[in-house]
Amino acid sequence: MRIARFSTGGSPAFGVVEGAIGEEVISAIAGHPFNAIQFTGERYPLAEVRLVAPILPTKVIAIGKNYAGHVREMGGDQLPAEPVVFSKPSTSVIGHGEAVAYPEKLSQQVDFEGELAVVIGRLCREVPVERAAEVIFGYTCANDVTARDLQQRDGQWTRAKGFDTFCPLGPWIQTDLDPSDLAITTTVNGEIRQSGRTSQLLHDVPALVAYVSAVMTLIPGDVILTGTPAGVGPLAVGDEVSVGIEGIGTLTNRVVSRD
Repeated sequence: MRIARFSTGGSPAFGVVEGAIGEEVISAIAGHPFNAIQFTGERYPLAEVRLVAPILPTKVIAIGKNYAGHVREMGGDQLPAEPVVFSKPSTSVIGHGEAVAYPEKLSQQVDFEGELAVVIGRLCREVPVERAAEVIFGYTCANDVTARDLQQRDGQWTRAKGFDTFCPLGPWIQTDLDPSDLAITTTVNGEIRQSGRTSQLLHDVPALVAYVSAVMTLIPGDVILTGTPAGVGPLAVGDEVSVGIEGIGTLTNRVVSRD
């Protein structure tokens, strides 16, 4: 099931995306999607609505250095024995089709990082690896946009990862998906820049859910970013960046100047 959050001009609502590619419709549901789905009877052609961020998380927990190729391209010579955890503020979240704002007065290198995102569906803490699937609502595409020069300058990553618009999510949440071996592709202006598979994760999805939930309580709608494959690189104002994940869809955003 594909769960989207959309607007027809008023307040955003959730809906189920149905139909073949190019003929999709969105069937609105009452309330949030974490309980039993109740349709309102309202249906809209997908092309006639505006998709927004598929969820507004209380927190976005991200994992760094989780693909060996990315570790090496960033100059690392040792793979992390444990997940490297950082966070992005909820104010960094935007949806499919919304603009990434390049903070040119503060950064001269803003990079894309295409990733699989895990959406939590139940209040949980200290989740065993073997029960991780029970607390996962679904999966979506993410772009962990990063001011690389600030990341290198600061040493820690909060500022570099935390700008408004630096966490695109979408286009929707896929609830029925095996995340163990999915193709991830990032393109910039139609050219492939990243190509990887989730089977290359150093720490897989169940391990990440267990690791993060051992530290903090996870709330329905919280998001875990699982890390980026090799091939990260810079964006420029005017670029169109897309993150496509097998079985989910494609998240596309254009880069604009913030200043």
